[in-house]
Amino acid sequence: MSKASLTNRKYVVPFILITSLFFLWGFARAMLDVLNKHFQEELNISITQSSLIQVSSYLAYFMMAIPAGLFISRYGYRRGVVLGLLLFAAGSFLFIPGSMVEDYALYLGAFFILACGLTFLETAANPYSTLLGPEETATSRLNLSQSFNGLGSSLGPLIMGGYLFNQTEAHVSRPYAVLGILVLLMAVVFSRVNLPEIQSEREEADTEASSSALKVLMSNRMFLFGLAALLAYEVSEISINSYFVNFVTGLGRMESDVASYILGLSLFIFMGGRFLGSWIMRTVRAERMLYWCAAGSIFCMLMVILTSIPGFSGSSWMRYLPVAFLMANYLCEAIMFPTIFALAVQGLGKQTKTAASILMMTPVGGCGFLLMALIADHTTLVFPFIIPLLGFVVVWAYARRKKTHPQPLP
Repeated sequence: MSKASLTNRKYVVPFILITSLFFLWGFARAMLDVLNKHFQEELNISITQSSLIQVSSYLAYFMMAIPAGLFISRYGYRRGVVLGLLLFAAGSFLFIPGSMVEDYALYLGAFFILACGLTFLETAANPYSTLLGPEETATSRLNLSQSFNGLGSSLGPLIMGGYLFNQTEAHVSRPYAVLGILVLLMAVVFSRVNLPEIQSEREEADTEASSSALKVLMSNRMFLFGLAALLAYEVSEISINSYFVNFVTGLGRMESDVASYILGLSLFIFMGGRFLGSWIMRTVRAERMLYWCAAGSIFCMLMVILTSIPGFSGSSWMRYLPVAFLMANYLCEAIMFPTIFALAVQGLGKQTKTAASILMMTPVGGCGFLLMALIADHTTLVFPFIIPLLGFVVVWAYARRKKTHPQPLP
């Protein structure tokens, strides 16, 4: 694959603005992984009960992805971003009354509304990033944007964990109030800037109704395979993040505050993996990169399970092998979401926006953490890792299929 420019000069400013959103929702989503453990300690609830945070948040993606796609198709990317930011801010400010009355149900409602905003942001930003430059570098461009998502994800546990686990009277509403103000300011910026409404050549040549596009997509086996792979990845990635602190503290390896810092460090590795992957995929086909990364994640999950078996490790450094392999997985999985997303919409032309809204339903896979939590509460801390292991197997199978039947570049 020959090198091509990442983006065009006229799209530099829109690309920077859109990329800032990737950082924003990465930070917001990563905060959930620390709050999960915090609510267990503060409200004296089980892992299964605390997993309702992920269920309420990622259920919003499933319910709002199609409406978000329809809204963006009719009113454009900029208005979709602004509405997403306003919903994000509304959900953030709801943490204030939730903290005052300490009502878990109100917290869950706040998570749901905030996630509705994130759904609009992701539905708009992911496909828009792929359009801001040459089609042959779309995957690399989306990986670069998603690298800043990784930066936000790594800072979320560090900042939130440092605040919640090192304060005698930590109020969860305070960081969300600050976040809400910041998001409102960003909404003002995006309401005043001009984001060009870019369409692919196939979209310009012919515009179909969303219902017709949906029918075409549902008959596209490769797209459906990509949809399944992205859903499987979301189940794996979100479940691992949400379970991380519970797992390492449950094994007795470290306390909650240290575990949140280790999670933050792991997400820094994740961010570095996306930057590295974006650079590598300028010369290596995306499907080949995905194939080997999925194989690496499968290996890491197997080793987490094997090295966690009682009696495997002694009292030396080997006790930390499960944590080491768990951290190594973040490097392997770093490029998966943007790569699967870009491969799934590749060559769809006039169905791209509809496809993007369908693909943005896949974060509902975060509800898979409920299954991990149920398994953890009724068996052992190790057995739940069978869920992300199976998810990475699906991703590997999709990459293998794409590798043997690549989409020709224009």
